[in-house]
Amino acid sequence: MPLIIMCGFPSSGKTSRSTQIMQYFIDRFNNENKTNSIHLINDESLGISKDSYKDTRLEEKKSRGTLISAVERLISKDDLIIADAMNYIKGFRYQLYCIARAIGTPHCVVYCGIPVEIAREWNSKRVENGYDITVFDELVSRFEEPDDRNRWDSPLFTVFYNDEAVPCDSIWDAVINKKAKPPNLSTVSKPVSETNYLYELEKTTQDIINEVLDAQKHNVGGGANVNLPSRTITLSEFRRLRRQFTNINKMHTLLDMDRVAELFVEYLNTNINR
Repeated sequence: MPLIIMCGFPSSGKTSRSTQIMQYFIDRFNNENKTNSIHLINDESLGISKDSYKDTRLEEKKSRGTLISAVERLISKDDLIIADAMNYIKGFRYQLYCIARAIGTPHCVVYCGIPVEIAREWNSKRVENGYDITVFDELVSRFEEPDDRNRWDSPLFTVFYNDEAVPCDSIWDAVINKKAKPPNLSTVSKPVSETNYLYELEKTTQDIINEVLDAQKHNVGGGANVNLPSRTITLSEFRRLRRQFTNINKMHTLLDMDRVAELFVEYLNTNINR
């Protein structure tokens, strides 16, 4: 069953929209005599406090890791998952997309569109459950709006704050009636059969980083087809991205190592902060 990824500013109404979507699917499943389960995953269900966004980005990263783990644990071809969170980083939405593709189930993104001023006003009215205003502004400034030209953000459904309803019929058609895309080489999960696969994966990604660092050092543009921003990318940032990519793909046996290089370059271009 599909993965529905909610997305939007803090206090943009994501949980209300998630509840509407969940109720629609419950009713539709009942009407069609389907016994599929529905899982609504959010900070509340995972015991994540909004205070975690106050502290450090490390705590925020842990919160995202908790969400990822919950999705990986619950996702299947039989159950529907609604990931009710800000999901404001495009690289994180890409990771969720990869999880869905790995088991061959559809996904979509529901973007709760709202002017910042109104979201800030809604947040201020949440006396006991709102975000600290400084944290709110930081989260908004880092928000990366979904773009349906990116496959991990497509199909994309935008629901504005003053829309009466979510286009649930269209979401149903997109994730229930439409067959999932077949898993690609980067997401097919199966036991490693080549003893040198992990070695080759790590060597290939390290070679690419070395090439990019050399290009950056000599100011000759993006080596290995990596689109470098105007700022200098540190070695620690490259190591972090390499580690993330390796963790995603270390159990995916790819016979064509050239494909690994292509996917890693794509991952860098997607996740380097501009």
